[in-house]
Amino acid sequence: MDDQYMNVVMGIIMNAGNAKGLAHEALEAAKKDDFEKADQFMTQSNQALSEAHHIQSDMLTKEAQGEHTEVNLYMVHAQDHLMTAITYQDLIKEFIALYKKNVSES
Repeated sequence: MDDQYMNVVMGIIMNAGNAKGLAHEALEAAKKDDFEKADQFMTQSNQALSEAHHIQSDMLTKEAQGEHTEVNLYMVHAQDHLMTAITYQDLIKEFIALYKKNVSES
């Protein structure tokens, strides 16, 4: 396993982790009815998630072009982080919408 491979793995893990953390910050802001800040955190979360997804897409493109990527526990762990971040972000978006609705109905 070379440095380039670990850079791909760590790029996915770090960006997915950042996306999840920023989404959580957005939720915390929404709990305080600070929807402007929540939107800012979600924008940052989307940017981090896009970067993680871009790294994954590059890897998939290379695979499609015949450049095989070794799949080991590190890569499985990275993909797990990415999928968890996507799911978490989707749920946080729904929670924020509920908080906004609750405030507007008050």
